[in-house]
Amino acid sequence: MRGGIVEIWSRFAGRPACSTLGLVDRPADANLLAARHLVVRRAGRTILDVAELSIRCGEILAIIGPNGAGKSTLLKVLALLQRPEQGEIVFDGVKVSPRADLVSYRRRIAMVFQEPLLFDTTVFKNVASGLELRGVARREIKRRVAEWLERFGVAGLAKRAAHTLSGGEAQRVSLARAFVLQPDLLLLDEPFASLDQPTRFSLLADLEALLRETGTTTVFVTHDRTEALTIGDRIGVMIDGRILDLGEPERVFAAPASAEVASFVGVENILPGQVAASGDGLVLIDVAGQAMHAVASPPKGQAVLVCLRPEDITLTLPTDSPSPSSARNLFPAVITRLTPFGAQWRASLDCGFPIMTIVTKRSAQEMGLQPGSRVVASFKASAVHLIQRENGEK
Repeated sequence: MRGGIVEIWSRFAGRPACSTLGLVDRPADANLLAARHLVVRRAGRTILDVAELSIRCGEILAIIGPNGAGKSTLLKVLALLQRPEQGEIVFDGVKVSPRADLVSYRRRIAMVFQEPLLFDTTVFKNVASGLELRGVARREIKRRVAEWLERFGVAGLAKRAAHTLSGGEAQRVSLARAFVLQPDLLLLDEPFASLDQPTRFSLLADLEALLRETGTTTVFVTHDRTEALTIGDRIGVMIDGRILDLGEPERVFAAPASAEVASFVGVENILPGQVAASGDGLVLIDVAGQAMHAVASPPKGQAVLVCLRPEDITLTLPTDSPSPSSARNLFPAVITRLTPFGAQWRASLDCGFPIMTIVTKRSAQEMGLQPGSRVVASFKASAVHLIQRENGEK
């Protein structure tokens, strides 16, 4: 062996990894990494401002946000590829010093970028490169490279030149090169953004299965909500360099912390209102003069934003016999616009306030829906999420 293996543990000697690929398992609720007060400025503008972020052993943390939100900058800072103006990173209980611990820290992590960064050599040598730098024995390199090429479905490409690969093949090789290192922490920077949809779905399914199997602690950055929901144990929403919401996927998508988060996670109906009455866990909200029920408990007079997902709204015709339903909210409405939405239609409604819902093409045809059609929009009180706001705030 070459001397590189000694460098890996020079600072972190004896500390166990929490991945099942590592040396020793750790408790699932232990933090592998904690970042505090990370700030990055560029040209006088703050592009990253993260007060606190912790990543638990074995979890997949998905960070979502629009382009330019600071997601890639956050990953580069966590990988110490970019030094923040202030802040600290604690990895496996040890505060990382960029000067003293840079090499040993980076050798415990692996990063995959949006564009595959492959060397101009064979697929096998690309995947083996990191192991060679770490001084791993040749026989072990051959075994591990073969295993991960097989797991990512590219074993037959081992002798191919990297520059001849398709985008999906190249990204599979990049992922194999990361996994073969048995990293304690895997950082993925929008790895599927440049791939076509069928390739993305296939690769995402394979990646999730391997992450679950190996228990690899992962930070997965994406602007795609579906990817985040598919893969994330927790989801953080980053906007303008700050993490505005962080939690279980179901909570973040159903009960976003702010209007900015709600808009990004697909809550297309966000309406100003005011609590007119409150009691027994239910509130009556005045929305543009209309009364709406919600399961919530803010006090009477509280200004709120009403958040309602399109998929939670059901349309029926006024002439239909009412069927048993637990929906407390029923509003006569007029369709103002119908637009195609894949295999569905998006219907814009005027209920005295504007809302949008989604109907299947079959339902739209059966009901004869078109602009000007009169319908009844219904939804449960539990489908309404309220965000409190200051009185007078828009």
